[in-house]
Amino acid sequence: MYKKENKKETNVIGQATILMAAGIVVRIIGVLYRSPLTSIIGDEGNGYYSIAYNIYMMILLVSSYSIPMAVSKVISGKLALKQYRDAGRVLVCALIYVMVVGGIASLFTFFGASFLIPESQSGAVPVLRVLAPTIFFSGFLGVFRGYFQAHGTMVQTSVSQIIEQIANAIFSVGMAIVFIRLLSGNDSARVPVFGAMGSAMGTGAGVLAGLLFMLVVYYGNRRYFQRKMRRDASGVISSYREIFRVIILMVTPVILSTFVYNISPILDQTLFCDVMDFKGMEAKAATTLYGVFATKYIVLMNVPVALANSMSTAMIPSVSSTYTLRDMDRCGAHVKQAIHFTMMISIPAAAGLCAMARPIMEVLFPQRDTIDLAVALLRFGCAGTVFSCLSTVSNGILQGIGKVEIPLRNSAVALVLHLVILTPLLLLTNMKLYAMVIATMAYNLMMCIFNSLGVRKYLGYRQEIRKTFVIPAISAVIMGLFGYVFYQGIWFLASPVLLLLLPVRLVVLLAMMLSILFCVAVYFVAELKLGGVTEEELSGFPKGTALIRLGRKLQLL
Repeated sequence: MYKKENKKETNVIGQATILMAAGIVVRIIGVLYRSPLTSIIGDEGNGYYSIAYNIYMMILLVSSYSIPMAVSKVISGKLALKQYRDAGRVLVCALIYVMVVGGIASLFTFFGASFLIPESQSGAVPVLRVLAPTIFFSGFLGVFRGYFQAHGTMVQTSVSQIIEQIANAIFSVGMAIVFIRLLSGNDSARVPVFGAMGSAMGTGAGVLAGLLFMLVVYYGNRRYFQRKMRRDASGVISSYREIFRVIILMVTPVILSTFVYNISPILDQTLFCDVMDFKGMEAKAATTLYGVFATKYIVLMNVPVALANSMSTAMIPSVSSTYTLRDMDRCGAHVKQAIHFTMMISIPAAAGLCAMARPIMEVLFPQRDTIDLAVALLRFGCAGTVFSCLSTVSNGILQGIGKVEIPLRNSAVALVLHLVILTPLLLLTNMKLYAMVIATMAYNLMMCIFNSLGVRKYLGYRQEIRKTFVIPAISAVIMGLFGYVFYQGIWFLASPVLLLLLPVRLVVLLAMMLSILFCVAVYFVAELKLGGVTEEELSGFPKGTALIRLGRKLQLL
């Protein structure tokens, strides 16, 4: 894999595209397996899993979730200065760090599960205990991902993510069935809890599968890394004490920032369940309702966010290295490229979720009792995915230039304002889950604004508006309207015949896939026709040459 030093400038979009492709595959797998899993464990089981998973993620964030970013940031800086021995020492220190901190966090989660879960949602306690060991192994997986990302390659991370999700999907569904059959007996009331426990087993199996792959890849390239360290001519050898200090100083603000950023679901679920209990709703009903929000609306909204996460991850080494070398022009160019590309993807994705909300839910989550609510939530809150994507990328920019305390401060302020909005909406209105959607969108919008101000302050970067936001938004609206009409037309013309031959869900899936392809074509034409991207910019995109050739044939360029 590493036969020679790559002397070319890292292509942020090229590397991000690798992660994006993997992210799309991962999200598709994640959404697809949630459908049969929901059929097995129900919305109540999804509610227990979501409650336990949110707490698991909070503890994971505190213990080791920020490690990939920290390792990528620190090592990319060392590599930019050709300090290869120090890069190796950072890897060793990071592994020791996650072993100690991850071990403590896993034990704390297992033995403290009953204290971490509200008594009214006690069915989530055994689910959280099943998730506890995964925290320990996740840290090691994160270290190796960050190490390879720092070397400017996202292939290993991408493949490991796909392997992780495939194993997760297989074991989640399989173990849910096993747990229900072996442990629940004939008691239907116990099915949601044991089903959720089986699903949690899948999460751990996925992490172990991804870690095993990364270990194989690392040992396969061990000689390359050792050779680079032997040839290190920098003369710099930092002590392990100093490296631990750098890692801790880097990780701690990011831990606090991501903790604040992700504690919102914990507070939301607790507040929602408590307020619904105060209003007289049964705990089971509140859990089921929250399950619709967390595992249908949020899961689908996070599909485009995976693209932003990929861009953020791929961008950090490039932004970090150019900022370390004080090459502000190239650093700003990376930032502009990353934000522009992210908006060109996330804005039409939001419009597509709105236009295709009904067929998406009918294919993935056809539970009749909650499908209308799920569709309405997705349409109502689809714009939130744009804010979430932009806040994710801007977080990555600030972390890449070492200003990790800025997202922390912004997250804390946005969280307080988020709760100020959510609490009266739940208490004083009957909006229920719509209140959750409004408050979530408001939180991400505030993060976008606060982070943008930070980027402008420390990089002197001023965001271009017309091509980055306005044209993609206009193109996305055109795409959404045409896509909705196209889908309705296909359904009206073809469904009477196809329904005689195929199941309803398969007919809906076929019509939806054709409509999505049509939407992509409409968006491409509208974006080029309105001047949202130049030929030069298009050449830097994945398959840019082919897109330019197609644009010329259609006389759009």
